[in-house]
This record gives sequence, C-alpha cells and structure tokens, in this order.
Amino acid sequence: MTIPADAQPDVPQISRDELDDDAVILDVRNQDEWDLGHAPGAIHIPLDELVERRGELPEVDVLPVTCRGGGRASRATAWLNQNGWDAANVTDGMLGWKAAGRALVSEQGGDPDVM
Repeated sequence: MTIPADAQPDVPQISRDELDDDAVILDVRNQDEWDLGHAPGAIHIPLDELVERRGELPEVDVLPVTCRGGGRASRATAWLNQNGWDAANVTDGMLGWKAAGRALVSEQGGDPDVM
C-alpha cells in the first residue's frame, strides 16, 4: 500500500471555485508549509504520513486534496481513489487558492502565506 512516486496527471480534479472557504480539504504539504498558511477548514496530514494516518480522514462525499501546486496532491488523490475513497485534486493547489484571494489562516500568528 504505497503512494505513487510521481505526479498523477489523470486523477479527478475539483476547482477551488467549487469549494467554500471553510470546506474540509486534505492538505498534504509539509509541516512548515502548513504552519505558514492553509485553508481555514483544512485538515493536515503530510503526504509521507497519509498511509499510516488514513484513519483520521473525514467522511465526506468527495475529499478535496491540496498541496502547494498539485503534484503531491495528485499522488495522494490517486492513492486515496485506489483505496476506497472518492478524492479529487484541488486545481492549482494552495498557490492558486492564494492567488484567487481565498481565505488563509496561519499557525504562526502572522499574516498567512503560501510557499
């Protein structure tokens, strides 16, 4: 049960415009990226911990998955869909989320950002 090593271009996609600012989104970025800024309703499980922490995933109809730009999220989405979840990669990741002016929160107490 391993996550693909490379980006997966053929996974289902979901536009950030289809999601509320506080939507439940799986964010698979690293801890420092998460701490700097993330979507308000997101849950954080880094990609390298996803297999072990899959029991923490929320029960939703479709689980949107995000990372910085889409590569890691596409890998997570492929693995999730192969293992019984209905997941979709958030188009353009958190960089696109920020560029669209969507809400961000920070764990560091400063102005949230995406790196």
